[in-house]
Amino acid sequence: MKKGIAEFVAKCPNCQQVKVEHQMPGGLAQRIELPKWKWEMINMDFITGLPRCRRQHDSIWVIVDRMTKSAHFLSVKTTNSTEDYAKLYIQEVVRLHGVPVSIISDRGAQFTAQFWKSFQKGLGSNVNLSTGFHP
Repeated sequence: MKKGIAEFVAKCPNCQQVKVEHQMPGGLAQRIELPKWKWEMINMDFITGLPRCRRQHDSIWVIVDRMTKSAHFLSVKTTNSTEDYAKLYIQEVVRLHGVPVSIISDRGAQFTAQFWKSFQKGLGSNVNLSTGFHP
C-alpha cells in the first residue's frame, strides 16, 4: 500500500505543485572570496571507494587552487592517520606553493580532527568547512 501511495503522489501533478517541504529552509549563500595570488586559497576533498593499487592506496586526495584551477591528485590510503596527511600536505603542497591563506574542505573526519585544525592554525591557514550533505 505504501508503495502504491508513493507512486500515485509521484505521478500526480497537483501533488507535485503543492508538495510540502519537510526541511528547514537553507541559509543565505555566502560569497567565497576571490584569491589575489595563485595557491593562496585552496579546496580539498577525497575520492574514495576506489580499487586498491599495488601500494594499497584506495583513495585520491584532490587539492585544487581556486585561482588557476590547477590541482594535485595524491593517491592515499583511507586508513592513513591525520598526521600522515599532514606530512604529505607539507611534502606535496606547502613545499611547492607555500602555505595557503584559506582552505575550504568538506566535513570529512580527516579535516574535522583536532590535530588537523591545530596543524593548520599553527601554519596560519584559515580552515572553512563546506555545507554538509550538499551534492
